[in-house]
Amino acid sequence: MAANRGVVYVGDGRVEVQSISFPKLVDPRGRNIEHGVILKVVSTNICGSDQHMVRGRTTAQKGLVLGHEITGEVIEVGRDVETLRSGDLVSVPFNVACGRCRTCKEQDTGVCLTVNPARPGGAYGYVDMGDWIGGQAEYVMVPYADFNLLRFPDRDQALAKIRDLTCLSDILPTGYHGAVRAGVGPGSTVYVAGAGPVGMAAAASARLLGAAVVIVGDMNPLRLAHARKVGFETADLSLDATLGEQIAALLGTPEVDCAIDAVGFEARGHGAAGSQAEAPAAVLNALMEVTRVAGRIGIPGLYVTDDPGAADAAAQRGSLSVRFGLGWAKAHSFHTGQTPVIKYNRALMQAILWDRINIAEVVGVQVISLDAAPEGYAAFDAGAPKKFVIDPHAMLAR
Repeated sequence: MAANRGVVYVGDGRVEVQSISFPKLVDPRGRNIEHGVILKVVSTNICGSDQHMVRGRTTAQKGLVLGHEITGEVIEVGRDVETLRSGDLVSVPFNVACGRCRTCKEQDTGVCLTVNPARPGGAYGYVDMGDWIGGQAEYVMVPYADFNLLRFPDRDQALAKIRDLTCLSDILPTGYHGAVRAGVGPGSTVYVAGAGPVGMAAAASARLLGAAVVIVGDMNPLRLAHARKVGFETADLSLDATLGEQIAALLGTPEVDCAIDAVGFEARGHGAAGSQAEAPAAVLNALMEVTRVAGRIGIPGLYVTDDPGAADAAAQRGSLSVRFGLGWAKAHSFHTGQTPVIKYNRALMQAILWDRINIAEVVGVQVISLDAAPEGYAAFDAGAPKKFVIDPHAMLAR
């Protein structure tokens, strides 16, 4: 049997590269699935959502093979697969979806009804998402391949753009979904909370959608400097000046048309004192304050039902002190949930191939080897303004 290695969560903030089983056309419940394919992983990215698990902020079990942002080459095709063949280069949506249930048919693939016995929605290498083996590895299995996989039309063109195309599996569609759900359009003023990769992808998506100005807020000086370098306005949340005051200094008014939460449940308070302590509802409350009346708030940032590392008992159950009355009074619309990648990835692929969006530059793609994955996790956790992309077979390096 061929060898395989992957990035494994071993607990206490640590990951290791270990030998793992070579994938088979078998689902997590042991059933043979001829609708799947085996991929040789071309690139696989480290995500902020992975960091939540590694920090112990979820109920993820030790021994979990991580990785849900996968781009690969088809090397084995199940008997029932009709539209793919060996040698195809493909992008893998992080959603595991059957393509057959009601939600999949309505393009809500983030909450597929069949791939996860625990609850709607499946994902590779992620806690409570169906036990699908992750793709931070040399090889991985993808089910329902005809439905899930996006094939790149030209291999050479795809390899030339692979640092951008690797973002199609998650962060670019996720950022785009946040911008779409926030109502971004031509001439919009937009505030994005968080200058990590998803926040920067949301900012780039807002620019693609025609926003007049995009302001990115964070308290990490390196990430803020990177955001300015790639053309966005910034708000420094470590300062005592309020977010509204900083927005007013840029726009002449303390409110924006559209707001996007790319931070999620590990948010911190604002200001020199507040930024030292976790405040899970801080971003949501701030967005309600700075979003105009009848505005929309997109929330691609992750919120969980169970957070064992939270500071208080309510937050451990996913209960946050959100000022919902403020949102109600301002007639806000809130849009949450996992991104249905298939809804957006083909159009975003075209935007990349035709140079309409420079997403690798915007999110700071840095290619590393599989063996360097633990160091990549550590650097990302320390706040490096990078999107670490693992290159298991040195294909990107070549």
